[in-house]
Amino acid sequence: MTSFSPSERIVVRDGVRLRCHDWGGSGTDVLLLHGLAGHAGEWDALARLLRDSGHRVVALDQRGHGGSERHPGDVSRAAYVADAVAVVEELGLRRPVLVGQSLGGSTALLTAAAHPGLPRVLVLVEAGPGGADPGVQEQIGSWLRAWPVPFPSREAAAAYLGGGRQPVGEGWARGLEERADGLWPRFDPDVMVRSLDENATRDFWDEWTAVSCPTLAVLGQGDQGGIIGGEEYAEMVRLRPGLHGASVPGSGHDLHLERPGVLHRLVVDFLRGFPSDSSCLGVHSNS
Repeated sequence: MTSFSPSERIVVRDGVRLRCHDWGGSGTDVLLLHGLAGHAGEWDALARLLRDSGHRVVALDQRGHGGSERHPGDVSRAAYVADAVAVVEELGLRRPVLVGQSLGGSTALLTAAAHPGLPRVLVLVEAGPGGADPGVQEQIGSWLRAWPVPFPSREAAAAYLGGGRQPVGEGWARGLEERADGLWPRFDPDVMVRSLDENATRDFWDEWTAVSCPTLAVLGQGDQGGIIGGEEYAEMVRLRPGLHGASVPGSGHDLHLERPGVLHRLVVDFLRGFPSDSSCLGVHSNS
């Protein structure tokens, strides 16, 4: 794997500044969308692998996150979708593969549903149509506000945020910003909570059935577990029998940080058709 750092690209949509990590490369375009309270740098390992295997790769700091606008007025699902479309258009991405983890997966799903001619392929990493979850905002808000900030060091932040999982902790810690008194999140917890307004009150099954491009769902399967339960996945398959799925043993919700090499293999093989040697990954097809 070659040593290379991404360039910073700025896209402004309706006055909202969006920062992207542009990894360059040639071949099929890929847009990477992180989850709630995350940042584009979470994708660094996967982005390098995808770039080195022949893809043009861009990772977006979604609104309210990282180097993008910290306090956008609009944090609706539609705003996140419009941002993704703007990045695709402004950076000249041609029918990109949309890869999203968690809330970024929701953004990718809704983008594919609303703009069927835009994506070549949809890859959902620990994400699905879900269901109304009235308690999600209180749960997430309490967790974010409980962070013992400022963290005195990245090591301390990684130990706290990873919960014993080093790659996860290091990935989250890379998203912190350094101030005079220590390390702080690059987001406002109140903005994160507002970003979940729609997830608290509705599901996205209608949008799921509107997706027409080939779709791969990658789920965690370990002690930490993932967030997509068996019933939700079964309904995803029932409504779209052509869905392809992969479960990654030994990983949880942040499998893109825990197992980027495995995720890279799954994505690349899926783009080539479908993995021919997947027994060790728990891969299954419903088509």
